[in-house]
Amino acid sequence: MTMPPRLRKAVLAAHVVTSVGWLGAVMAYIALDVTAVASSDANRVRAAYLAMDMIAGAAIIPLALASVVIGVVHGLGTPWGLFRHYWVLAKLLLTLIATAVLLVQSRTITSLARAADGSSDPGALSGTLPHSIGGLLVLLIALVLSVYKPKGVTRYGWSKQQELQGHRRTATAAGP
Repeated sequence: MTMPPRLRKAVLAAHVVTSVGWLGAVMAYIALDVTAVASSDANRVRAAYLAMDMIAGAAIIPLALASVVIGVVHGLGTPWGLFRHYWVLAKLLLTLIATAVLLVQSRTITSLARAADGSSDPGALSGTLPHSIGGLLVLLIALVLSVYKPKGVTRYGWSKQQELQGHRRTATAAGP
């Protein structure tokens, strides 16, 4: 089932907005994460951890969840599907994994913010830089897959193509 063109474009626009927003929020988060682990100013480190918690809760998590939901709706409503092409399947799996890791990491982020707020030396906290950079890399890979759309269909996609071609042959043979 495909969506009408106007709806498909609206859903695509919403998916692009949430995905790019997620990417931008992660970039802002990384800037704060670098500040938190590199600065020697206790007040700056404390502020960075508190801002990281706010960005994660108010921007990154909602944008990640919205991107997943809207991406699934878009995939189901277009000929690309969710399971027909390897690039779509890879992008879906990467996004689901990134979102799951993000949700697990959100507890750590909140714990770090609370610890930084109550600590006289928040510079001793560990930060989340490896996860932040890993999340950014996953999002960039998903972006590249979306732009380049590497060829290759899954077994499911191949069987759907064969089914569609069979329907076309039957309709052509039956004539008007």
